[in-house]
Amino acid sequence: MNCIIVDDDPLSRQVLRDLVAKTDILQLVTECSTAVKAINVLNKERVDLMLLDIQMPEISGFDLLSNLERKPLVILITGHKEFAAKAFEYNVTDYLVKPIEFARFSKAIQRAHDLFTLSSGANTDGGSFYVKVSGSLVKLNESDILWIEALENYMTINTLKDKYIVHFTMKSLQDKLPADQFIRVHRSYIVRKDKIDSISDDEICIGEERIPVGRTFKKELNKSINLL
Repeated sequence: MNCIIVDDDPLSRQVLRDLVAKTDILQLVTECSTAVKAINVLNKERVDLMLLDIQMPEISGFDLLSNLERKPLVILITGHKEFAAKAFEYNVTDYLVKPIEFARFSKAIQRAHDLFTLSSGANTDGGSFYVKVSGSLVKLNESDILWIEALENYMTINTLKDKYIVHFTMKSLQDKLPADQFIRVHRSYIVRKDKIDSISDDEICIGEERIPVGRTFKKELNKSINLL
């Protein structure tokens, strides 16, 4: 993955540069000391991942993300833990607090790489995407998916053939699936519309599986079904 470092502190950039150099799946495009320089690079180069400091002069990392129409995967980096909640409002891949240990950095990069692989698979092969299972990439046909369930720090993709455990966020996976075929019915569930067998007030059935319907999702579900 092509990445850039955006941080106003030279020492921090050096640390990140060393971490990137130790990571085989990353290729450093350049370093930027300001958000303005980063914008120029993003407009000219293909960037898959941005390692972005939050606290920078003039334009902060949050301000930069707010002004990007199309942004790469983002790992936010800061010396302050209190920004964590706000960070994930920007749908970032991960949030690292300085000083950064290589093991924690590697985990964040692997998460970004998994999302990158999912995105690449979805874009290059319509109707299917790839997930990482036991170190291998497995192709999933969207038409085989029954429902997706979020469980703590992972998700299960339930298909006609098998169940797959993946480490994505619910939102990132929902964004990759076609909205005309999949719908979120609960904060922890996404279902494929044409696999729904029945709907009641507070649950839907897919085969023998009973899936709860959240109150905030019920209206959208009712709008999306074909009712005679």
